[in-house]
Amino acid sequence: MTTTTSRHPRTFVSSDGTEIGVFSSGEGPPLLLVHGSLGDHTRWDALRPHLEPHWRVHAMDRRGRGASGDANEYAIARETEDVVAVVEGLAAEAGTDVDVYCSSYGGLCAFTAPAHTARIRQLALYEAWPAPDPAAFATPDDVLRQIETLLAAGDREGMLTLAYRALAGVDEDELERIRAQPSWPNRVAAAHTVPREVRAFEAYAFDPQEAARIRVPTLLLVGSESDVWRRDVDTVATALPDARVVEMPGQGHAADLLAPEVVAANLIEHLRHER
Repeated sequence: MTTTTSRHPRTFVSSDGTEIGVFSSGEGPPLLLVHGSLGDHTRWDALRPHLEPHWRVHAMDRRGRGASGDANEYAIARETEDVVAVVEGLAAEAGTDVDVYCSSYGGLCAFTAPAHTARIRQLALYEAWPAPDPAAFATPDDVLRQIETLLAAGDREGMLTLAYRALAGVDEDELERIRAQPSWPNRVAAAHTVPREVRAFEAYAFDPQEAARIRVPTLLLVGSESDVWRRDVDTVATALPDARVVEMPGQGHAADLLAPEVVAANLIEHLRHER
């Protein structure tokens, strides 16, 4: 397999014709990274160096940002088709099945992908699954109005700051550390995707019957400081045919940004050992 790092994306075409950009680097079997809201493939810049010695890492831009296209109508089902198209393309190139790691909203996009392609070997989700009780994550109407008002006024950075505080629950220290990362301008550029994803997240409830169709080994990562996600993880794990839960002490919802070595160690331990 090639080991070079590409600063230019390749594209894979999804079912509806949308082009999905993918950036690749590292050496080894294929690992696809699916990012959440508030960013693009560059949100993996802190984590990627820890993974590249072990995998050929493929970081996709989800539709609506970066090197990927978009469509007039939005649905999580289209994002799932994007993941499937990329997985099947990567698997064909590598001649082997693909591991998939997702954070936050990216897990909603990939959650049912194993039911639509046989080319996913294992799935790893970091606080990245549909909520059994979406109301627990509901965005107050006044916050959503503020988000849309800031966007309409062209204040993308102000909107993003509000979203991190109100939606992701990061504290001020974590926010300053995120703002200092090189990926911050790309997050600002993707700010327009936030309102549609807020609405889609709140409309997508966890379905145990849907989860039962996900038969690949699934790693569920959760931070000890993420109370709502910790509350739900056992419900999700029970419904999945082959799931294991790992709690990361002292971590919240942004560990792969702020403690990437911790997340990488768990991925290496729980995914690589079965290769």
